[in-house]
Amino acid sequence: MDGLYKVEYQINDGTGRSVLYARAGMMLGGNTAFAHFGSYRDVDGEIVAEIRTKRHSPSLEFRTLLRSDDVTIRMRGWPVGEVYRFAGEVAQEPGTVFRATMTPLGDDDMPPPGAVGDGGIVSGLYSVAIRMLDGVDGGNTGVMLLHDGRILGGDAFFYYQGSYSSANGRWKGEFVNQEHTPAKSERPLFGGYQVGIGFSGRCDAASAEVEATALAGKRSIRFAATLKLIRPFDAGPA
Repeated sequence: MDGLYKVEYQINDGTGRSVLYARAGMMLGGNTAFAHFGSYRDVDGEIVAEIRTKRHSPSLEFRTLLRSDDVTIRMRGWPVGEVYRFAGEVAQEPGTVFRATMTPLGDDDMPPPGAVGDGGIVSGLYSVAIRMLDGVDGGNTGVMLLHDGRILGGDAFFYYQGSYSSANGRWKGEFVNQEHTPAKSERPLFGGYQVGIGFSGRCDAASAEVEATALAGKRSIRFAATLKLIRPFDAGPA
């Protein structure tokens, strides 16, 4: 299952989307408001998984489909062609019907990883809060997975793939922002474009700040972003 996926899920009558990275028994990802982390294992060809979901955005614009913002979902899945289909329930709300489809996003265009030295940014799952510069309206939130010089992540509409290098409390890199779901009506600034982004900034053991320039079509857009560590990569799947 190793790779980055788009996840389309249903909880009772509600629906949502996320991105999720699976590797060596761990799952890490999230969307505009929530982070996901957990584990999976193969049991006689069936995937048995347990995922915890936790709010990272304080905005009440993004509402949970459940009574709590911090829940555990237990599910079982199976491959259907290139996708995986899952069914399960929320541990804190017995009887809840959960279903999900995981579609691979591919990594054919992933650049080689950058070098990470002493004092470099910690590998892990981060929340990302973007604010536009130069008087441009808009912003966004999502999650970003940093792992040994590689960048993966996204939200309910986009996914990121790229690389970074880091040492001595600084980091820099580049990534491509692409749609996994059409976003023009919801996120008009980047919706409809494949956007190349270069950035640089500072980092410490729990957070990072960057300033970045994005090229969307013929338009160059500057923005700043704050990253906060949700879970280190070596913390394990719990």
